[in-house]
Amino acid sequence: MDDIWMAVGWAILPTLAVSAVFVIVLRGILRFDRTERKVHARIEAEERAARGLPPKAS
Repeated sequence: MDDIWMAVGWAILPTLAVSAVFVIVLRGILRFDRTERKVHARIEAEERAARGLPPKAS
């Protein structure tokens, strides 16, 4: 009976490992995108202020 559960564990392990890597990579991409948008908005606001334009409406 122990051999069956060991085989099941080894069969599921690659799927769980790939899923974990996928989640970590996707989370990193989403965080990077969110951060990039904030930085871009800040730079755009600074440029608008430097040119004397009003702040962009949200």
